[in-house]
Amino acid sequence: MIKGSSAVVAAGEDIRERDNGEIHFVAYLSPSIPQALFEALADHTQRALGNERVSLRVETRVSGPHKGGECSSFGDEADVAFICALSFVWLRELRPPPVDLLGVLPVFDDERNLGRPVYFCDVVVRNDGPIRSFSGLEGGSWAYNDACSLSGYYSLLKKLAESGADEGFFDSVFCSGSHLNSIEAVVNGEADAAAIDSNVLRIRFREAPALRERLRVIESWGPFPIQPVVVRSALHPGLKVRLRAAFLATHDDQRTHRILKRFGLSRFVAAGQEVYSLDAHKDLAALLAAT
Repeated sequence: MIKGSSAVVAAGEDIRERDNGEIHFVAYLSPSIPQALFEALADHTQRALGNERVSLRVETRVSGPHKGGECSSFGDEADVAFICALSFVWLRELRPPPVDLLGVLPVFDDERNLGRPVYFCDVVVRNDGPIRSFSGLEGGSWAYNDACSLSGYYSLLKKLAESGADEGFFDSVFCSGSHLNSIEAVVNGEADAAAIDSNVLRIRFREAPALRERLRVIESWGPFPIQPVVVRSALHPGLKVRLRAAFLATHDDQRTHRILKRFGLSRFVAAGQEVYSLDAHKDLAALLAAT
């Protein structure tokens, strides 16, 4: 049993049957978003819930479960997860859906966000090269982080579709494994360009200011809905409420807020699943249906 949770446990909260009583966090967005950010959120949640045990696992292969088998088994692995928006859409298509939106979304300190839980895709090229626009990339090379990524992969498909082109527009397209690897591929001349999550790029520029002199942003796409915080559907509603309250209080906790601000995360705001409605994002819905 988890300490300090008698009211929730008595109501049938399902983690009571676990040997260690841990709440399992899984972060799919590292290393592009630093692991320290998710560690701070896990630590904050543990303290906010009365020192209940919270474990964190970091999944670095992809930015979320792939459509198919990985989505089907997802509910067995995580109570709370940080995933790409497209993985959330795929998970919600399953019957019954294994996840719900926790009801909170992060707001980062990019002035383009206008205080909204959104982000952009910044297309980067080498600053010392001749490329000044997306059209100048025809016949060149492109790096993307992974095939689940809205920012690194699906945003490119959207741009190509709008341009009346396909992946044949490039001489080569390859998977780098992460946004950080895509940045390095461009810097080192292995790729002519890549679309980088705007928050990842801002964090990287803060960590390595010299990169600003080596990279040029030639286009920005978006805004797109921010990567969601999801919760396992089977969790007791009372625990979901407590988790939601913990996330909404991060900016009130000095220790947590200091760490999150270091990575540009200002606060969490309340939000519903309409943010990820494919009715509201028909262009993305069409791309998902075609791939």
